[in-house]
Amino acid sequence: MKHLFSRDCVDVVAQLAWSRVLLAFDFDGTLSPIVSARDAARMRPRTAKLFANACDLYPCAVISGRSRGDVIARLDGGAPARVVGNHGIEPGVRTRAFEAQMSHVRDALAHVLADEQGIDIEDKRYSLAIHYRRARSKRRARARITAALVPHARTTRTIPGKLVVNVLPARAPNKGDALRDLRKQLGVDTALYVGDDVTDEDVFSLDEPGRLVTVRVGRSTRSAASYYVRDQREIDTLLDLFVRLRKDDVLHGDFDSITRRHDKRASSER
Repeated sequence: MKHLFSRDCVDVVAQLAWSRVLLAFDFDGTLSPIVSARDAARMRPRTAKLFANACDLYPCAVISGRSRGDVIARLDGGAPARVVGNHGIEPGVRTRAFEAQMSHVRDALAHVLADEQGIDIEDKRYSLAIHYRRARSKRRARARITAALVPHARTTRTIPGKLVVNVLPARAPNKGDALRDLRKQLGVDTALYVGDDVTDEDVFSLDEPGRLVTVRVGRSTRSAASYYVRDQREIDTLLDLFVRLRKDDVLHGDFDSITRRHDKRASSER
């Protein structure tokens, strides 16, 4: 895994910008900082402005674990070509069957976990997110969630996240499926995907050299992503670079100045 803004990776970004590329992003932890209260998640004003500019210049997409409507309400003026919710399920086919299945699982989990302090089951219609950020004992809460899901192991897929366990129908499409579909729908040659969590590994693990560049927010030796940015604030650097490259007002010699400027801005905002 290489740092995307290292000198030997500049050409990767430039070649993407000059190709028929789809720019695709997760939302929480990628376009938006991670926050303790999920309803408070928003893009920083500068990120929102840069993302809106990128949407004007490239086909862009957001592929999120949130419901599609929830994501759209948080885009602050950005107009991506596509918004996909529920980890790749929404919009899509068989959604009624997925909804019925998740309703049954939700009711069963709510009954079993009702007495567990700090556990919150978020119903996203086609998937569930079992949050335990507020639990006093994270280990106990995670163990209780794991045990509660055992009876549903054959019909569901569980994906751990940052103090959350995501529960999806076993046969539902994932983020990797969604990205492939979007590339066909939008008629692009290549795609960039940026994410930060375990659910994004469904994209990172796709084996499509020359057609897909994968970027993780935060370096991880366990991720299948090819590149990383150091933290969520470097998303601004990435968006700004793509905007400037498409406008032809940045050359290789200007690359260092862009990254230094964003490093200085990030330091002042901390």
